[in-house]
Amino acid sequence: MSQYLILMKEQGHVNYSRIAEAIGYIQQNFGEQPTLEEVAEKVHLNPTDLERLFVDWAGVVPEKFREYISPQRAKQILNNAQPTLFDVPTKPGLSGTAGSHDVFTKIERMTPAEYENKEETLAINYNFTESLFGSILVASTRKGICYLGFSDDDEMAFSDLKKCFPKARFIEQTDDIHQNALQVFRQDWSNINRIKLHLKGTNFQLKVWEALLKIPMGSLTTYGNIAKIIRQPKAARAVGTAIGSNPVAFLIPCHRVIQSSGIFGGYMWGATRKAAMIGWEASKLRE
Repeated sequence: MSQYLILMKEQGHVNYSRIAEAIGYIQQNFGEQPTLEEVAEKVHLNPTDLERLFVDWAGVVPEKFREYISPQRAKQILNNAQPTLFDVPTKPGLSGTAGSHDVFTKIERMTPAEYENKEETLAINYNFTESLFGSILVASTRKGICYLGFSDDDEMAFSDLKKCFPKARFIEQTDDIHQNALQVFRQDWSNINRIKLHLKGTNFQLKVWEALLKIPMGSLTTYGNIAKIIRQPKAARAVGTAIGSNPVAFLIPCHRVIQSSGIFGGYMWGATRKAAMIGWEASKLRE
């Protein structure tokens, strides 16, 4: 078992499915402000156990977490945010001013020869493991991470990976590139080595993904703001499409892009997981 997986088990993060069920119920019934007892009954836990589970995972009780995923709070963040915020240098960490992912993440574009296999067969290492937000499938070439997606169904997740690289040769094994990238799910980012992403995408997609890397942790922005940042203010719809094509969850933080109304909106790996990420990041900053 990898050191990363041992750490996740020790910290109780394998209980994410219960957390997700509770968050989903809170979101669906937000207007009624469900009590701790009501949420606990829904997820078949006693209130004490549910509260302890939330504190172990997010560091806050469910009632406080509910505040972090409210549309009102999201709208307030959007109203206070400015596009120039993403031009301010930041540093890694989960306290004070949290770092943006571009501090330790760099995107390298795949050449057509690499992903079309014109010169040699593309070899991809892949592995399933646990994270703060459930099971994930992580995959890498010899140059860097080429895919990272949350997996509620391993067979379907692997099928999606193969669709991205239909001619590649897949090897089920973990490697140092995986282990380094997975450190991002820990609570201390100060010792993360530079994470290289080796991605297939158009010039426009890469420009959007690079803009996403600059969104500071705990901040939220809109599709329109990203369009302004890449200097194509009328391309908000195309930006949304590029964000929806992001092949690397969390490392490219597309979960930080929401609707201008404060509604979180959809997410490739599930709306509940998006809310969990936004709330978890808010709780870590508050700590």
